[in-house]
Amino acid sequence: MKALVIARLTFREAFRRKVIWGVALLSLIFVVFFAFGFHLIIQDFDQQAARQAADPRAGGPFFTRDVQASLMVLLGLYTVNFLAGIMTIFASVGAIAGEVESGTLHAIVPKPLGRWEIVLGKYLGHAAMIAIYISVMVGAVALIAREMAGYHVPQLTHGLLLMILVALILLSLTMLGSTFLSTVANGVVVFMFYGMAATGGLVEQVGTSLNNETLTRIGVISSVLVPSDSMWRLASYLTQPRLANLFIGPNPFGTSIPPSPFAVHYAMGYCAVLFVGAVLVFRYRDL
Repeated sequence: MKALVIARLTFREAFRRKVIWGVALLSLIFVVFFAFGFHLIIQDFDQQAARQAADPRAGGPFFTRDVQASLMVLLGLYTVNFLAGIMTIFASVGAIAGEVESGTLHAIVPKPLGRWEIVLGKYLGHAAMIAIYISVMVGAVALIAREMAGYHVPQLTHGLLLMILVALILLSLTMLGSTFLSTVANGVVVFMFYGMAATGGLVEQVGTSLNNETLTRIGVISSVLVPSDSMWRLASYLTQPRLANLFIGPNPFGTSIPPSPFAVHYAMGYCAVLFVGAVLVFRYRDL
């Protein structure tokens, strides 16, 4: 299948870009600091617990050891989700537009290669790169938690798949924009949508906690336009079963009221519709 050839070339080309290596370097720095911070948190907890065991009148830890670990895992996964979103946008922002602007597609399109195969190949190449990145980073967070605190992240596979779905939502949106916007304009627009989704999710939580129908409706509309934040909130809920007890009030890290299963189906359909839209727009685009 010719699309797989394009996917392989896209995968290789992505690693030649400086922005990818920049994100990879930041990710490595994050993992080092996360491991160091996790070690300090657990060490401090153990010291407080030891003091309380020696002297019952001494103040002990506010949370249990597992809860301390779960909070650190939540922070780690939130950072991974954010870094993955940034990588997705800036890696694929010029997937089509960049090659149109550079004239590369003028040499490719006349060959016996369908335009849909070009879009599919580039989509698969970027999706594979992003899925590998998220898997490695989530695995690193889970491994640190297990080795340093003996904490096993619940429903880790489900959370991982939902975080990959978040990246695919952004990839689909970026690919569609790349078929009719310039590289710079596409990056600005998609990044603004990404921020709007995160803000809308927080607004929805505020509206729910205050029983304000208007704010809740605004958040729901933002989730319909870009369901990336709703998928993250569901991922955080599944990997943090204690959220309902730990979080009081709205916050960007998680939620005590997860999106419904229908939201997952909607997000998957959202990706499919945007991909088909990208194929159709590129099919009739004048190069």
